[in-house]
Amino acid sequence: MKPALVIMAAGMGSRYGGLKQIDPVGPCGEIMIDYSVYDALRAGFGRVVFIIRRDIEEAFRAVIDRQIARHADVHYVFQALDDLPAGFTPPEGRAKPWGTGHAIRAARHEIREPFAVINADDFYGRPAYEGMAAALSNAAVDSTEFYLAGYNVNDTLSDHGAVSRGVCEVGANGLLQRVVERTHIERRDGGVVAQSDAGLIPIAPETTVSMNFWGFTPALFPHLERAFVEFLKANAANPKSELAIPTIVDGLIADGTATVRVVPTSARWLGMTYPEDKPLVREGIRNLIDAGVYPAPLWG
Repeated sequence: MKPALVIMAAGMGSRYGGLKQIDPVGPCGEIMIDYSVYDALRAGFGRVVFIIRRDIEEAFRAVIDRQIARHADVHYVFQALDDLPAGFTPPEGRAKPWGTGHAIRAARHEIREPFAVINADDFYGRPAYEGMAAALSNAAVDSTEFYLAGYNVNDTLSDHGAVSRGVCEVGANGLLQRVVERTHIERRDGGVVAQSDAGLIPIAPETTVSMNFWGFTPALFPHLERAFVEFLKANAANPKSELAIPTIVDGLIADGTATVRVVPTSARWLGMTYPEDKPLVREGIRNLIDAGVYPAPLWG
């Protein structure tokens, strides 16, 4: 069974200022997702499941139908503010969905095979897909050994502002020991720093970080549901609270429920956190085209 690729594309793009999920970055109008799906199909992934919002469905499908839906088995699920466990309702004043944990939960009725999860607005590089496909292709559907594509933090930063990353501790056996979501990481004074409760802390540039490129099996979903219920009990009244998937994974590791094997990648990340990042992304893709990694147009 080929693993599925789940793409989180429901983000509101508040820092970017628009729907960066469908903003063209390739020389022939390709969006970031085009390159993600192209790399995934070549690496051995099967179905593609998009997690989107109802209010962007028409615009999003119009772009995906042009090329991707002609080359891949495409499915859609919807992240909705009111898609909550029994007994919970959205609090007054809540406008945003509940984070990446909530997004992945939206695919619970669609997924039946091992699957990878990525962000729609990140470029992960072909080697990352090849490593993840190899791992997931051998995974049993009930396995609680999960996977994470690990990047060096220095290869994942924006020159135009701070970013959020899951900072990882990896054991000598290649297993993830801990992942802590840091919402403010940036280059400063020739180094890399992150915001913590105690203020700014230095991070070594070779530190492994999560770019939300995870490998899971359907065994994740019952644990995700329990984590979401506990999160809502504690945080439902906070209009800005979000349940991040690194937080869920860190809890599963801590209580021994799951193990996570880090799949190192030499790929260089490209992403559009801020509008000023777009020219650098376009340049990076053009360089890969010039190097023969991608054709132009991508889908021929």
